[in-house]
Amino acid sequence: VLPAVDQLKEFYDFSLELEDCFPKLLVALCKDDPKASLANLQSLAKQLADVFDFVLRFDDLKMVNPAIQNDFSYYRRTLNRMKLSKKDLNISIRDELANRMSLFFAYPTPMMNVINETTVKFLAAGDGVPRDNVTNALATMANVCHEMVERKKYEAASTNMFCLRCMTGSIILYDHLHAQGAFHKRSAIHIKSCITVLKNYTGGPTDGLLNALRFTTIHLTDADTPANIKHLLD
Repeated sequence: VLPAVDQLKEFYDFSLELEDCFPKLLVALCKDDPKASLANLQSLAKQLADVFDFVLRFDDLKMVNPAIQNDFSYYRRTLNRMKLSKKDLNISIRDELANRMSLFFAYPTPMMNVINETTVKFLAAGDGVPRDNVTNALATMANVCHEMVERKKYEAASTNMFCLRCMTGSIILYDHLHAQGAFHKRSAIHIKSCITVLKNYTGGPTDGLLNALRFTTIHLTDADTPANIKHLLD
């Protein structure tokens, strides 16, 4: 179990790095006109897409691997027994860190949760980046990625899946930041087309991305979400 727990710690440490770096990326892309920044700072726009790609990949794998939490629960029980017998001298992951890791992995989608909470906290601090700039950047990312897949700009399935993960991550974060969410009829995201392209895509597995929209957004079940949008995700 110890090698698996060490690997879990690596992912947890990476989530802490994301927590630190992601606001800096938002500042670089969103402090000025976000559409211009996405067009002119394409290497940073690619970094944002890379973050969403990793986050959705990780969370999808985590959701279908209950052994992750089972292994960590076993480790914590063993740690308690070792403490009682004073055999825990060489254990690197002790109580406080183990508790934080346990809270992290308890979320169905832990990495996306870090992105959502970090961004909400960053914008609440009012560090000079208008919320509208961030939501406009996310809407632009989602719509551009959707368009590239719908118009079959790329042949490679891996590239199309990359675009779909970026689109999905942008939608989820937008939904957490915008007062009316991503599913509202006046949403800047072409949400019906985005969901449709996910449902119709046959070049790779999209069930995990659709489930992410169903279960990690907060406005899908709102009363003013159009019935046809809810039906698409039923």
